[in-house]
Amino acid sequence: MTQDPRFALLLRAALDAAARGWPVFPLRPGSKVPALHGEKTCTGTGPCAGGHRKWEQRATTDPDRIQAAWSRAPFNVGIATGPSGLVVVDLDTPKHKGSSDAPCGATTFGALCERAGHPVPDTYRTRTASSGTHLYFTAPDGVRLPNTAGTVADAVDTRAWGGYVVAAGSTLPVGQYEALSAPVAAPLPGWLLTILQPAPARPTGPLRFPAVDGSRAAVAALEAECAVVAAAPDGLRNTTLNRSAFKVGRFVAWGDLPRHVAEDAFQAAGESVGLSAAECRTTIRSALDSSLRTARPREAA
Repeated sequence: MTQDPRFALLLRAALDAAARGWPVFPLRPGSKVPALHGEKTCTGTGPCAGGHRKWEQRATTDPDRIQAAWSRAPFNVGIATGPSGLVVVDLDTPKHKGSSDAPCGATTFGALCERAGHPVPDTYRTRTASSGTHLYFTAPDGVRLPNTAGTVADAVDTRAWGGYVVAAGSTLPVGQYEALSAPVAAPLPGWLLTILQPAPARPTGPLRFPAVDGSRAAVAALEAECAVVAAAPDGLRNTTLNRSAFKVGRFVAWGDLPRHVAEDAFQAAGESVGLSAAECRTTIRSALDSSLRTARPREAA
């Protein structure tokens, strides 16, 4: 009986990733779900004899273990990003988000790069089954970054420690993961590292606004919008910061509120919910610049 050709292709994909030093583990055939057992069904034997081992702990670069695992089924290939020393930037598509109105990750990431004064980094990239893009970067030595969702930009997630990506060669019902370039991952750019590093904890408590010369409406709007940012849910914080700063920008344009006061207040609000200092500065600057360019005269507002 002829073996399913997918066995050889997926085994090769797993071995290729392992040869680059990227630990792999099996995903269910045609799926992105790990094929390893969960903690509730763990029998405490074999690799788990000393306690349950999750997929991140069981990922391997051992060719013999990979050969044995991928001889049993045409498993898709998961790459454990943290143990691989990788940070993978996931650029989603509106199709992936289930809405044609959703932002395109490639567009928002490109705009972020432009605002930061850098080109889109040239590195190993893959096309996902849903036509998105994965950009692979090597993490700096000694730096342990978490996964993020929407922190970098709208429709842009990252996978690092605690995360994994599906390797090129794997197949889902909607399509295949394909390599778009030679598999050489560039170092994570310093400006992107700054955005991804968790913000230091800030003292909790109400935000304090400086006494400023300006209309009461301007100060009230600033306080209200900073409160909106401080209450924004995870995954929408950067978007909320951008929207709120844009709204307040008209008061800056009218001369009712000094720009530096608005910037300082939104900076504190953004960092209080976990956004990085660099990410806040970039978003606030962009939002205020846009608002100042488009603000209508006070009489027409």
